[in-house]
Amino acid sequence: QVQLVESGGGSVQAGGSLRLSCAASGRTFSRYAMGWFRQAPGKEREFVAAISWSGGRAYYPDSVKGRFAISRDNAKNTVYLQMINLKPEDTAVYYCAAAGASAPTIDTNVDYWGQGTQVTVSS
Repeated sequence: QVQLVESGGGSVQAGGSLRLSCAASGRTFSRYAMGWFRQAPGKEREFVAAISWSGGRAYYPDSVKGRFAISRDNAKNTVYLQMINLKPEDTAVYYCAAAGASAPTIDTNVDYWGQGTQVTVSS
């Protein structure tokens, strides 16, 4: 069992920045690949970022490449999502995800989900 708790969401103007955090508890954090997804109203859940167990590899869709950066601190059992140059289309609920066996780049690979944190970007 892994519990994930996101924080750091909020409201910003376009072009602003936010840093999301996801604190994990339960099983050994370093055993899990970690990721972030987001879901906007009326849309399917979308992959945003993933990072390997060691933190040495990261993955992003084209929609956020160059603007979002995922990182992890295994000593703190925490994964981060640094977001810069935010756009209104980034508005969504952002979910932290943990995967023990497969890369958390699709939702079917995710073993545990956080509760979500709202990010709102205004024009």
